[in-house]
Amino acid sequence: MKLWPFRTQPKVEAPPAASTGGRLVYAVGDIHGRLDLLQRLLTAISADAVQTHSNERPLVVFLGDYIDRGAESRGVIDQILTLRRQGRFEVRCLKGNHEQALLQFLEDPGFGPAWVGHGGGPTLMSYGIAPPQMRSDEEGWEATRLAFRAALPPHHLAFFETLELSLVVGDYLFVHAGVRPGVPLTDQAEQDLLWIRGDFLNDPGGFEKMIVHGHTPVDRPYIGRSRIAVDTGAYATGLLSAARLVGRERDFLEARAA
Repeated sequence: MKLWPFRTQPKVEAPPAASTGGRLVYAVGDIHGRLDLLQRLLTAISADAVQTHSNERPLVVFLGDYIDRGAESRGVIDQILTLRRQGRFEVRCLKGNHEQALLQFLEDPGFGPAWVGHGGGPTLMSYGIAPPQMRSDEEGWEATRLAFRAALPPHHLAFFETLELSLVVGDYLFVHAGVRPGVPLTDQAEQDLLWIRGDFLNDPGGFEKMIVHGHTPVDRPYIGRSRIAVDTGAYATGLLSAARLVGRERDFLEARAA
């Protein structure tokens, strides 16, 4: 498998005037277990950061959905935690709807079939746990929940339990899915931040901040009047993208598999 990073210009509907206040920020879209793409993208980010002047330590924001669908969810979490420990970047990690599902399963084995149906099976397998064959096997799902909890390293569990819902940097708000139009950004519901699609994507109005989000896949990164979309469907497409924001500049770094 050949991988390469490159910088690309996004599809632009209207140029925003948002600024990071001089900070160099990379916002990484949905990874979904694609450790191969993540490693290559981080290499590109590191190389770019060396060449870019910034007033502060560069910031990497992960927009959630690290896990599920792809085969290496555990490796993805290890890679992000390693990046955080290295200290070259400030690393902030947001919660996605797939992390919400994992946490729900840890509390309620009855949620197991829904989670696995939504892509959770490969996550369990990456930790050495096989899900039950039958959706109706209540004892099997409880045994799976207990085995999964025992298999999760404490630092992985802490990672999932401490994920943030949103982050503000300058004129930007980073979230997983989007925001509810008409609701102040400080009053947004977790369900909307993790799951919203149509009401947010189709809203013609502006927001208090420029919203940077993943969750809804796009063929290529997109900049609109009030939002930037960076989920390029890494699991299915072999393309992982990150928005590169510094001052009022914006473009993208990508890692592609072929």
